[in-house]
Amino acid sequence: MVAGRLMRARWLLALAPLALAACNGQGGADAEGTEVPKEAAGKAVVGAVVESEYGTPVKDRIATLGLLNKRNNLSQDVVLKTGEAKRIGNVTIKLATCERSLPWESPPETGAFVQVFVEERAAADQPLQWRKVFSGWLFKNSPSLNVVEHPVYDVWVKDCAMKFPGEEDSPAPVASASSAANPAGSASPAPAASPPPSPKPSAKPSAAASPSVDL
Repeated sequence: MVAGRLMRARWLLALAPLALAACNGQGGADAEGTEVPKEAAGKAVVGAVVESEYGTPVKDRIATLGLLNKRNNLSQDVVLKTGEAKRIGNVTIKLATCERSLPWESPPETGAFVQVFVEERAAADQPLQWRKVFSGWLFKNSPSLNVVEHPVYDVWVKDCAMKFPGEEDSPAPVASASSAANPAGSASPAPAASPPPSPKPSAKPSAAASPSVDL
């Protein structure tokens, strides 16, 4: 019995510094809200993300997202690489990947798999805490399929920087027949000389000029 009490006292003494640190707000960067939340900084993404195997590799794709603060009606562009997370004020956005429809698919579509975290209070007397408010695909041309439902922040897709095979820079316009015959830098050929005028037929001799004939 005595031994059990001594063991419990030792555990309480060992946990006392950790409890004091938590009460003083020194339990980590998330307590002060100065860093990206651990959920966003980690590499794991909830749910499987399946991308097309065509085009730019997933790790090299870059998405441009729009972020709106409804309090002041200010919006800005957020450019993220695959796997990157960025904090703007009290919101953090993480990009898992982005995708464009294949060139021969119609209608065209651009999507991005994003996660949105907001630092807010559950109640007026509660401390600020990070809360995941969205995780899934957002679509540029079909925004109603998935919406970030939050009273302050809105996030949407603007672009996904990736290319498919055959989407290289367009070649120079095909030269016309006249320009092909005359390469760039060469002098223009002289116009062909007009043919000389044909000689006019001689006038028919008059009767006075004809010689007389003796009968």
